[in-house]
Amino acid sequence: MKFNNDFRYDLKFGQVGEELLGSIFTDKMIEVKRDNWIARSGNIAIEFESRGKPSGINKSLAEYWVFIFSGKFEDDILLIIKTERLKSIFKKYYDKGRIKSMRDNNTSKAVLIPVKEITDYKNY
Repeated sequence: MKFNNDFRYDLKFGQVGEELLGSIFTDKMIEVKRDNWIARSGNIAIEFESRGKPSGINKSLAEYWVFIFSGKFEDDILLIIKTERLKSIFKKYYDKGRIKSMRDNNTSKAVLIPVKEITDYKNY
């Protein structure tokens, strides 16, 4: 779509967005994570291993991941990201060693990704 300073253009642009969102929630497989640590840590934890076996992002068949910012955010913010893009960011932070043991007696491993990394337009 070309730029046009016209309400009809803005309306059409918005409708395309509505169609995209509708297709994500009706035609695509999504993984939903509700995270109450985001407000405290500024990170999203992406699990990749549990009890020595691949889990989380390493097993996900989802096309999109949705993160619900819980805790202090009171479920008011949702972040939707394509799995391919999330895997690319995940690899970058895995390679940096941002790995944390967590959950049941630290039997799971996750990579911590700063939320600002996902939303920083300069990275794309």
